[in-house]
This record gives sequence, structure tokens and C-alpha cells, in this order.
Amino acid sequence: MLTPGIREAYCAGVEAWIAHPQAELVARGQAGSAHQAQAALFATDADAFLAHAALRAEVFGACSLVVRCRDLADMRRVVEALEGQLTAALHLDEADHDAARAFLPVLERKVGRILVNGFGTGVEVGHAMVHGGPFPATSDGRTTSVGSLAIARFLRPVSYQDMPEALLPRVLRSGQVSRFGYRLEGQPVPPAAID
Repeated sequence: MLTPGIREAYCAGVEAWIAHPQAELVARGQAGSAHQAQAALFATDADAFLAHAALRAEVFGACSLVVRCRDLADMRRVVEALEGQLTAALHLDEADHDAARAFLPVLERKVGRILVNGFGTGVEVGHAMVHGGPFPATSDGRTTSVGSLAIARFLRPVSYQDMPEALLPRVLRSGQVSRFGYRLEGQPVPPAAID
């Protein structure tokens, strides 16, 4: 686990679910160590999941809760009750496309990355990668912590209105902006070729 505190929180979360009367412990992994935790798999049904906030609490680590749903209406109630998440995975084939299409608007509000027939385990630094989501999955759901857009987490826009050139930051003064690119009336102006 990343830190001793994260491991302690994980173990406490697993123990809370073990003690919960509506959570069935299905399987446990190999015993953990000082830096590793023991994986756990639990199951419950949609009614219990919706009735007990403790079952909706995240246990960060190698722990999963399978929520058994009677039908798509049950599944929709469960998805709508979720807090913000980093990812959601849809496991489907072509016959499931209509059902998946009905869930996409809800998932788009709940998660930062929607996967199909895969698991949200790996991330890469690439233009198409988003690793963020609505609170509480991340502290700022407007940005991503991985991918080319991650730089936005460290930027704060500042506008200079009617600022005398002598007071502008050097990169915004005449003769400099063309080296970096900028926006003119909302449209990007690419950097000029530098000799």
C-alpha cells in the first residue's frame, strides 16, 4: 500500500464490512504484511446497498463489493446512488448496447473514465487519458491527475485588463508573445517559428 495510513484505513474498511450484517464475505486473498493488505471480496444486494451508507463507503485498495441487482431498474438505482468515482467499467456485448446507452448519461456525471470490457487498473500519460472524477473521487473534478491535461491542476488563469505593457509579465510583452503562443479574442494563436 502507498503509506501505512492508507493500509490502516483499508484494513479498517474491510473489518467494517466483515462486521456488517448485510455484507457477505465471499473470498479473502493471501495474508498481508507490513506494506501489503489482504484482498477481500464482498457481496450484497441492491436494497441493502441503498439502505446502508456504510456499504457505499469507499474502501481504497484490493477490496470489491458485488451488488446483486434484480433488473436494470435496480441497477440504475444503484448507479444513481454512487458518489463520484475515478472509473466505471461496463462489461457487455453488442446485445447490451441499448442498456449501456441508457446508463451513459448517469455514468458521465459520476465518473472520470468509462471503460468497456476492461478494468480501470492502469493509467498512461497520453492525450486520451483522464484519471479524475467528481468529488469525492478527487478534490477537483475539473482536472485530471494523469494525461496531457494534468497540467491544468497546477495552473490558475490570470487576466491582465488594460495593463500598461511595462507592468505585464515579460512573456506577455510585445515581441515575446509570439514565442509562446497565446489567445486572441478566444482563438489560439500558435507560437511563431523561432530562428
